[in-house]
Amino acid sequence: MPAKSAAQQKAAGAALSAKRGETPKSKLKGASKQMVESMTEKQLEDFAHTKRKGKPEHVDD
Repeated sequence: MPAKSAAQQKAAGAALSAKRGETPKSKLKGASKQMVESMTEKQLEDFAHTKRKGKPEHVDD
């Protein structure tokens, strides 16, 4: 499942980094803090590796 916005993609990248132990979980904010707890590493990879070109910065759902 690809990210729908650049912000979502960036948050997934931060959460993936924390899940892998590269970044302390205490440094996470907002959506990335929730993502690290609720998503698997594979799901985070799918979101984080989405191309940003053509994506809006934010999407209202």
